Amino acid sequence: MNNKRVWFITGASKGIGRSLVKQLLAQGERVAATSRNVGALIDSQPQSPDFLPLAVDLTSDASVAAAVQQVVDRFGTIDVVVNNAGYGIGGSIEELTDEEARASFDVNVFGTLNVIRQVMPILRAQQSGHIINISSIAGITANTGWAVYGAAKYAVVGLSEVLAQDVRAFGINVTVVAPGAFRTQFLSDESIVMAKNPIDAYEAVRSSHAYYLTLDGKQAGDPEKAASAMIEVASVPDPPLYLLLGTDAYQRAFHKLDVMRTEWAAWERLTKSTDY
Repeated sequence: MNNKRVWFITGASKGIGRSLVKQLLAQGERVAATSRNVGALIDSQPQSPDFLPLAVDLTSDASVAAAVQQVVDRFGTIDVVVNNAGYGIGGSIEELTDEEARASFDVNVFGTLNVIRQVMPILRAQQSGHIINISSIAGITANTGWAVYGAAKYAVVGLSEVLAQDVRAFGINVTVVAPGAFRTQFLSDESIVMAKNPIDAYEAVRSSHAYYLTLDGKQAGDPEKAASAMIEVASVPDPPLYLLLGTDAYQRAFHKLDVMRTEWAAWERLTKSTDY
């Protein structure tokens, strides 16, 4: 009986996803990995019978279903699912068109939902598994100029929280990961888009974008260490629901907690005044 786990990882041709695939294969795990650019995915890893690269359109439920079936046909099952695919989008809400905003949600949110929907029958039937959804520290506390990206990543946190409750009875674990800034290609043109029609009046938004772009290549986070952390979380019997990655994510998350606690307490009288 093969005791290697089978991993299904989206967005695996670069960044943390690529590091994760590389480390898992080196540890003898079996990995099915998806990318919009399957050629880059194939080139990023050595050929191995334990590696299944897949070209998948995550916004298509049918494409995801076909990919999941290929994984089952090849490896027999799926044990760990990592919803890593996504991209950043910058701009104020007024600047971003309906099309731009919906495209972001299609990948960052509905792509994740499509994967979960298709893998759940497998995990539920075997009464085991682990779903790891990659959000962002922006899904806990977003900054100026990233409203739609923050909204999408907040959605990933919210759906993960309830998913964990819904699937607990089936022996399935859920972890939502909120990374800070890592030294990947996330700030490159391949992974981030800006509003096509910026409005001059949004000076603070332009300043925020300019600041973040200066960080490219200088981020404190090491993607190899992030991948190792996720492998560790997937290897413990009682994994966390919430996982922050990076000192910056840790500091920003706890600052948000302090702000919320202070403001809620300050308005306690009004809050409680609405009861019968």
